[in-house]
Amino acid sequence: MTISKNDTFLRALLKQPVEYTPVWMMRQAGRYLPEYNNTRAQAGDFLTLCKTPSLATEVTLQPLERFPLDAAILFSDILTIPDAMGLGLYFAQGEGPVFERPIRDENSVQAIKIPDPEVGLRYVMDAVSEIRKALNNRVPLIGFSGSPFTLACYMVEGRGGTDFREIKTMLYKQPELLHQILKKNAQAVITYLNAQIESGAQAVMIFDTWGGALSHSAYQEFSLQYIHQIIDELQREKQGVRIPNIVFTKGGGLWLEAIADIGCDAVGLDWTIDIGDARRRVGDKVALQGNLDPSILFASEEVIVEEVKNILTRFGHGSGHVFNLGHGISQFTQPERAAVLVDSVHSLSRKFHEH
Repeated sequence: MTISKNDTFLRALLKQPVEYTPVWMMRQAGRYLPEYNNTRAQAGDFLTLCKTPSLATEVTLQPLERFPLDAAILFSDILTIPDAMGLGLYFAQGEGPVFERPIRDENSVQAIKIPDPEVGLRYVMDAVSEIRKALNNRVPLIGFSGSPFTLACYMVEGRGGTDFREIKTMLYKQPELLHQILKKNAQAVITYLNAQIESGAQAVMIFDTWGGALSHSAYQEFSLQYIHQIIDELQREKQGVRIPNIVFTKGGGLWLEAIADIGCDAVGLDWTIDIGDARRRVGDKVALQGNLDPSILFASEEVIVEEVKNILTRFGHGSGHVFNLGHGISQFTQPERAAVLVDSVHSLSRKFHEH
């Protein structure tokens, strides 16, 4: 397996020495970029963009043409798995994702088939291979999936942006039914991420976007234990090269130690937690990724630079930090502000890596 010309991101995830703190942005290929909007218009709709490897490759590379980012992330969606399970995914105008056939009872749970990534998700694997080829080892490529619980939220609710009434009712009234869904989702995520690694992903990330909506005990039982299972079964190296993994629970700062204990390489942080405190709490167990509030990118350049400096200073000296936003970049961000973020991370972080 060829090492990327710039492998700073991978080394930081493995807490190996780096010259500067690497940076990438969640949702870096997205609606804040005019070139992305052009390609999306050309595709006709969001799902076609995801399912056409040449277009997915094009938008994955767009932010790298604009900013000196240290990683590319596969352009896809976390709902590819439930879509391949046959739930009838579509994106309603202005509403986000909707499923025609939500999972609400024993029969619909029994009917869930774990998708074969080489068949129902072949377009994702083709995109991964095509992106790797197009990157030509410029920077590493990140593959990803939603967590079992986050996927279940969409599958049970039938849409995004809800108050979690359906899934939490199931969680408390029919916990065994929800566990059946989560078991199937965990198996699907394991096969999906391992297939992405086989196709060329050099790191993988699990997005537990809705884990933070759970109570303390429910988080451990319905989210973290299934993420733990995935981490246990992920391929950890390919051709002698380590494939690091990142676990990101939005709103998961309360459970930082528990997440770090499952054996992942890195924990993603949202903006609600102090990265210096986080580092003290986990010690050398994991690398940390994060954690600028994306809304800071609406402020002046001076404020952005100050916030970057603050996060780097709070993390302190040494490796094990991948700079990122605490959640995805907003579609209303001016690309020039993102450029300030990337450049200031690169220039200001070098002094924290001097031996």
